[in-house]
Order: sequence, then C-alpha cells, then structure tokens
Amino acid sequence: MIFIANDHAGVSLKNAIITHFGSRFEMENLGVDSINSVDYPDIAAALCEKVALDSKNLGILICGSGIGMSIAANRHKNIRAALCLNSFMAEFARRHNDANVLCLGERVVGVGLALSIVESFLDSSFEGGRHKRRVDKLGEL
Repeated sequence: MIFIANDHAGVSLKNAIITHFGSRFEMENLGVDSINSVDYPDIAAALCEKVALDSKNLGILICGSGIGMSIAANRHKNIRAALCLNSFMAEFARRHNDANVLCLGERVVGVGLALSIVESFLDSSFEGGRHKRRVDKLGEL
C-alpha cells in the first residue's frame, strides 16, 4: 500500500501523483484537499502511523519544501524518510537506506521531475547486505 499525504502547500503535486500512479499502485490519500493552513506534523504523524503497520507499506509526504515533512516523519519509530530532489536520490534512498517514506517539496520540484522521483522510489527496493547492518543501527539510536 502506498500512503500519500500533504499539507496546504502540497495539494497540486499530491493530486498529480495520484492521477499518474493511482492505476498502477494501490494508494490511500491521507492529505488535505484545501489550501487552508494545516500543521504538517499532524499530517506526517497520520501517514507514519499507517506506514509503520506493515514493512511493505510506503509513504509519500508533500509540503512546500519537503523539509518540514522529512523532519516530522523521521521522529517516528520505524520510519526512514528521505527528502529527495532527483531520481538518483530516490533510488538510493530505497536501495541503500531502506527508506519507506519519500518527502517532496511542491515549491522545489516541478511536476515532471516529481513524477520521475516517485517512479524511482516506487520501482526500487532495498538491497540488504552490508546496508542492512547500517539500517539496523538506526533502530538503536
């Protein structure tokens, strides 16, 4: 399951991602559909709670810059959120860091680039091996 959520600064990008990927992946929209101000930590918490229920779940969080969502998401147990600005970062966030939440900034990346980033994130998987030992250490912090 792919959970997607956004604050007021990520409505358009969230809708574009759902439109583009909704027929390919099972997606659940946990975000807002209004530009009325909301608090991004609340949105991130709702998504992280769902993602943490099953190791196969992934999440996408969108705000203006992606920074706030990334900071908020990484405060939750078993969440490894990555703010990605290009496809390479998204691919390796999954392959080497077992990231389970992708963070994007609607005001930072255009729709075309964002769709490419999401595709790389969703199409990549964790390599394990030497990377597993390192990811396991994150749970010790």
